Amino acid sequence: MGLFGRKKTEDSGGGGNATLTSGEVVSIARSVDCIGDSCPRPQLMTKKAVGQVGSGDVVEVLVDNPSSVEALPPMCDELGAVHLETIQEPRCWKVYLRKD
Repeated sequence: MGLFGRKKTEDSGGGGNATLTSGEVVSIARSVDCIGDSCPRPQLMTKKAVGQVGSGDVVEVLVDNPSSVEALPPMCDELGAVHLETIQEPRCWKVYLRKD
């Protein structure tokens, strides 16, 4: 245990599914937990995760920082990804990106 408690796992292998508001069910290839992180960390972790998945895979990013939520969708062009949707949950936003 570190000085500030348990180290947060920033990146998990994913698994599981998410249902978008359109009703489409997507399989999560990688999930990135950026809860409590501020810019630019969520953007850097998202870039890393998208780089590690295959074409057509979906990355789920959990963020609670409003500026990061706004910054992720415009990054998609440089990442070679498509922003599928951002869903607001009680404790965070879930941003879904699909790698081209």
